[in-house]
Amino acid sequence: MADAATLSTTAARRRHDPEARQFASDNYAGVHPEVLAALAVANGGHQVSYGEDAYTEHLQELMAGLFGAGVEAYPVFNGTGANVVSLQALTDRWGAVICADTAHINVDEGGAPERMGGLKLHTVATPDGKLTPELVDRHAWGFDDEHRAMPQVVSITQSTELGTLYTPDEVRALAEHAHGLGLRVHLDGARLANAAAALDVPVRSFTSDAGVDVLSFGATKNGALGGEAVVVLNPDVVSHLKHLRKLSMQLASKMRFVSVQFEALLADGLWLRLAGHANAMAQRLAAGVREVDGVEILHPVQANGVFARLPHEVSRRLMERHRFYFWDEAAGDVRWMCSFDTTEEDVDAFLAALREEMGR
Repeated sequence: MADAATLSTTAARRRHDPEARQFASDNYAGVHPEVLAALAVANGGHQVSYGEDAYTEHLQELMAGLFGAGVEAYPVFNGTGANVVSLQALTDRWGAVICADTAHINVDEGGAPERMGGLKLHTVATPDGKLTPELVDRHAWGFDDEHRAMPQVVSITQSTELGTLYTPDEVRALAEHAHGLGLRVHLDGARLANAAAALDVPVRSFTSDAGVDVLSFGATKNGALGGEAVVVLNPDVVSHLKHLRKLSMQLASKMRFVSVQFEALLADGLWLRLAGHANAMAQRLAAGVREVDGVEILHPVQANGVFARLPHEVSRRLMERHRFYFWDEAAGDVRWMCSFDTTEEDVDAFLAALREEMGR
């Protein structure tokens, strides 16, 4: 083992400004201190690998408390992995998934569901990122046509990629319609906490109680170091998920360090408080943006994202001061994301910079 002198010369040094905040992505944020502390608690000694540890066993109890008895949780490394494993578990080799054209599985996962999962995406244009029974019907046909990938799953995102929310009744109506067609329902919950905090209802009201079969439970955007989970709400519709997780390169050997992050976040409602704060900062940002002439907010601000349209040259100058991304560069649309550690001062400084650049 290295001695103290050696460690002092090889220890990592801080290479960034810890006070800096950006509005590009909630993935930019660091790790919540309670999550870091939980990782330290889980460290030391030996635990059985590949999920047979005490922390992953306890995670099953935590998920049952959230979603109901009989659910099964499979920790994975990242959101794309959670989605690919979930969708593979719900489809046959010839299966297809109906989703919004703005869905993360379609736009932002590098083709992983199709290339790695081996399935087809049937996408539907939506005005607000949300599917409806009527929109599902646009692709829910040709089940016996061997020339067409068979629709087998409806995948929704909560909160959506446009920052909008499904109500519990909307999810229930969608799930009932899908099930009536013989389709299963997957929910991409990369920002599940933001949805639960904004709706202010039990998370099971728009997941297990509403008819969702499998969900991807995201934690990384909400204070985790790196942790997601596939949560099977209806075990009757999946099989061999543990084999699919391994096949998809999502099986963590030291799984205790993924599972304990959920334990920290779910303890005493921390996950909801963090998400609620991010949502509140987005509301503060949106309120300030509405007072700036020449800037248009594009979608209802219901979670932790603000989508806006402003002159292209203004966005370019503003990006030099506060990093963010174009959503549709040709149209001049941008996305501003708030995080669990975004402060009121961060928002106000950004708004001041926006007003200054719009006034030039």
